[in-house]
Amino acid sequence: MVSVERVMAIAAEVPDPELPMLTLADLGILRSIEIDEEQRVQVTITPTYSGCPALETMRADLRHRLHEAGYRDVEVRIALSPAWSTDWITERGLRKLAEHGIAPPGPRRATPITLSLDPPPAVVPCPRCGATATTELSRFGATACTALRRCTACQEPFAHVKAI
Repeated sequence: MVSVERVMAIAAEVPDPELPMLTLADLGILRSIEIDEEQRVQVTITPTYSGCPALETMRADLRHRLHEAGYRDVEVRIALSPAWSTDWITERGLRKLAEHGIAPPGPRRATPITLSLDPPPAVVPCPRCGATATTELSRFGATACTALRRCTACQEPFAHVKAI
């Protein structure tokens, strides 16, 4: 018999291809697990954004892990609504980002954001020394969901996951 809890436990441990210190559960993209009457497993995920280049890798990694665990009929579905938010990153995920030198995102704004072509000023503490005097070097880092920043206190560059 296939158990939703067992499938979720396996799926929850699949690492994110771009931020491998996080699992898909840490990142908050696992939406649901369904098992139909014929024991087919359907996993639904929400990518961090609709053009995420790691989406196919996530699908393949989920299928591979579940096949290894003995589940033969696995479908990974994509749900774009509701849209993913950095608020869905778990506390464990936020801690792991900081432990690996990546500044975690702050909370999203609940109010409308005024449209501007200039990047918003941000107070992003350095994940290495904790100083709040950091500057943005590039709006985009190694992935589209990160920015590259530098700490003016310790002079170390670091990635910052942008709040979405």
